Amino acid sequence: MLKQRIEGIFRIGYYRGSESVCALQLIDVWSQRHTSLFFQNVREVHVVNLNQLLKYSPLHKTSIYGRTGSMWVPVKHKSSGGGRPKKKIYHRVHELDRVMDLQKKPSIILQLKSIIQSQKYQSLLLRDLEKQIGFVKKWSFMAVIEKYPSIFRVDGGNRTPPSVRLTEKAQKIASEEPEARKLMEPILVKNLRKLLMLSIDCRLPLEKIEFIESELGLPSDFKKSLIPKYPEFFTVKDFDGKAYLHLENWDSSLAVTTREERLACEGVMHSSVGRGKVRISKDGNYQGPYAFRMDFPSGFRPNMSYLEELEKWQKMEFPSPYLNARRFEAKDPKARKRVVAVLHELLSLTMEKRMTSAQLDAFHSEYLLPTRLLLCLVKRHGMFYITNRGARSTVFLKEAYGGSNLIDKCPLLLFYDKFVSLSGRREMNLHGGMPSSQVVT
Repeated sequence: MLKQRIEGIFRIGYYRGSESVCALQLIDVWSQRHTSLFFQNVREVHVVNLNQLLKYSPLHKTSIYGRTGSMWVPVKHKSSGGGRPKKKIYHRVHELDRVMDLQKKPSIILQLKSIIQSQKYQSLLLRDLEKQIGFVKKWSFMAVIEKYPSIFRVDGGNRTPPSVRLTEKAQKIASEEPEARKLMEPILVKNLRKLLMLSIDCRLPLEKIEFIESELGLPSDFKKSLIPKYPEFFTVKDFDGKAYLHLENWDSSLAVTTREERLACEGVMHSSVGRGKVRISKDGNYQGPYAFRMDFPSGFRPNMSYLEELEKWQKMEFPSPYLNARRFEAKDPKARKRVVAVLHELLSLTMEKRMTSAQLDAFHSEYLLPTRLLLCLVKRHGMFYITNRGARSTVFLKEAYGGSNLIDKCPLLLFYDKFVSLSGRREMNLHGGMPSSQVVT
């Protein structure tokens, strides 16, 4: 037992005879009960409880830490039959990390455009900018206004309070947005219906749809401008005090996943491919009606046993994501593969084929997603990629990207690209970007 208050301290040292670098982090026990020791190897991190650490220490039972006390702890790995211990590696894909970095300025530009267009006279007083976005974000927006005079024009001065509006060229391109929204409407209606069909009760809370409205491409007023236009597809009903969007009619023609549509175009779904002895390739891809497209990082080198297991998984049949999840036992391997297909389909229905992990987890009960959702995503790292770049962790559907660029773009994204191009931002090479590498977890 630690009898004195331990201030947060770091001590780093090397243990002779191993490659381990020991990082001892003692956290103030008054604010956190469990103090942890983080051992970081070149490729692995072990989290060990402090009590467990003391067992390996010669100072066990006799050590008393003062306010600035610390000690060096030798780390011994368990023997693995003479071989090196297993190393848990999560490979980083720099091209997808870069997507998050590249979208920072465009998102500010588009947000500022929307704020200006929402004003009565299409002009925003700079002193009112803080009311719209807050004090902290205001400075990023001010920097964008100053940096891109081709998009934003500042008027006023002296006796007139300064204001910002769109330049004539920007206004001309902005006038094309209604047409892009019009082209998006049938896509949005179809995707909304599919989202409802994926759910176990063919209904979703409106607040959760609002949570992902920008990812879907929905207008901010979709509850008034879109839903009432299609009473044959949608109705809003209260259930347990919450407003839910209900599906009115089931359409079997929509119960086809994006993966199945792709395979049908490639002639795989109804062909004899996959029935013979077709071996899986080293990149994990397999031509079969139940296979998913894999895209492993360049630093990942699967061994034969991994590829054999992956081949079994790729060949295994599984129920359609559009069948009710209550019909299947969660522990059944086929049901587990179906959950992967549900996640694949959810990401496919978004504009940029990505969602934050919080947004995915918000639909846990509606789609019966696994309790260990993060573990499921990490295990299928050939299909999904999790990045911590940006304010929140984001999950990408890897097959939808070529380098740092989205391969297929909807009309609204094409409009956004056209507007942002006024800033001088050039389109990147489709397969460009930084090479992939690996990061230790």
